[in-house]
Amino acid sequence: MRIEGSGALVVGGASGLGEATARALAERGATVVVADVNEEKGQSLASEIGATFVRADVTDEGSVQAAVEAAASADGGLRIGVNCAGVGWAERISSKRGPHQLEFFQKVIQINLVGTFNALRFESSAMSSNDPDEGGERGVCINTASIAAFDGQIGQVAYAASKGGVVGLTLPAARDLSGVGVRVCTIAPGLFDTPLLAALAEEAREALGAGIPFPKRLGLPAEYAQLAVAIVENTMLNGETIRIDGALRMAPK
Repeated sequence: MRIEGSGALVVGGASGLGEATARALAERGATVVVADVNEEKGQSLASEIGATFVRADVTDEGSVQAAVEAAASADGGLRIGVNCAGVGWAERISSKRGPHQLEFFQKVIQINLVGTFNALRFESSAMSSNDPDEGGERGVCINTASIAAFDGQIGQVAYAASKGGVVGLTLPAARDLSGVGVRVCTIAPGLFDTPLLAALAEEAREALGAGIPFPKRLGLPAEYAQLAVAIVENTMLNGETIRIDGALRMAPK
């Protein structure tokens, strides 16, 4: 898929992995729409990179549809969708405090898994009406999971389940959309320097990075974006979840 001149939607694009991806796509000539619940950061980023901001909550059908429609209005239509919105939650399934709170399990699933599916279904539907390029491709959707989908640690049952669901839908979604020339891939990051880890003390962040085989540091959002760009540009990448983690395999805790 050619990036220059393509319409692109980055959901959860106001910060972290999404922000880096929005920047990378804009630098390469895409017409970018940044969708996020954080209006202040989203508007600021959009102004800086020449993109459009649309406020969207991935759990809300109407706002996601509106974001997709805004991106689809670009010349050539929406051809690139990157879904980065997500939340974390730490709680054991059972502890001295009692059973895991159902409310928070449901919330994580609703945002990380259902929210990803919500964006994916609208993006792919819009892409299916595009004119195909010379290779028959109409679009590419990239979802964000986590290595927690495979190596979920103690206290990560909700998060790991939500990201495992994203991994699980990747291949059938790609197969569903193969007839219209829309690809689906998922990126599973390890420990990345994002707002999720920003609240930790520097010592703690350095300790996390030191546990990664190589390179011994936290991943950079720009490295996630670099992989997203590679997926967009390589048509043979389809139906696959790609780990980007410096060979990290998470211990139980």
